[in-house]
Amino acid sequence: MNSTARMRKSLRARAHHLNPIVRVGQSGLSHGVFREVERALHDHELIKVKLTLEDRRQRRLAITTLCEESGAECIQSIGNVAVLYRPRSAESVD
Repeated sequence: MNSTARMRKSLRARAHHLNPIVRVGQSGLSHGVFREVERALHDHELIKVKLTLEDRRQRRLAITTLCEESGAECIQSIGNVAVLYRPRSAESVD
C-alpha cells in the first residue's frame, strides 16, 4: 500500500493527538503484540505504537515486521513512536 503525500500529511495530522494504543516492551514482538495491533487497526485504522526498544535498528525492524504482518503502512516514525495505518475494507465494516 502506497499512499500519496497529501494523504500521508492528512493522516499525520489526524494522528497527532492520538495516544499510543500498543506498547512494545524490551522483550520485543510477541504473539500478543501482533494480536493487539491487528485488533487496534481493525477498530481504529490509524494507531500509534510505542516501542521501548533501546536500539534504533531494533525499533526499525520491529516497525517493519509489524507492518508486514498486519498489512499496515508506517505513516510516520519519530523516536520511539510509530504511526500505522490500514484502511478498513468494505467487508470488515460492521
